[in-house]
Amino acid sequence: MSNETVTQMQKQIDSTFGAPARTYASMVLDHFEQLSNLQFDAAKAYAETSIQQARAALEVKDPSDVRTFVENQQKVAKDLGERMKGDAEKVASLNQAFAQNAQKVTQESAEKVSKAAQNGAKTATKAASQSK
Repeated sequence: MSNETVTQMQKQIDSTFGAPARTYASMVLDHFEQLSNLQFDAAKAYAETSIQQARAALEVKDPSDVRTFVENQQKVAKDLGERMKGDAEKVASLNQAFAQNAQKVTQESAEKVSKAAQNGAKTATKAASQSK
């Protein structure tokens, strides 16, 4: 095989397998980063809420403070539930986008492999007919 043939094969292998693998790895890292950021933001918000509620509990000194604290807990629980729902929707959206992008990369890669196989078969047939 000539250097040109080897170089051409390397380019074809890279475009067929290497490039899609790098694209997929990049997508995985981006997805992980987005999920991590979402989780850190959520954890920070939940921790801040917990600390605020603990401080509020320390301020309870008489029965009217208890009533106010308990009434506030209902609002906090509602807000926290809405936050959790929003966070779950964000995660679902990120996962859906990742799945769609991964499917696209896979389809494009499969098309390249198919095309390369067809070209390889044509080249082999042509070489076989020329050698006869």
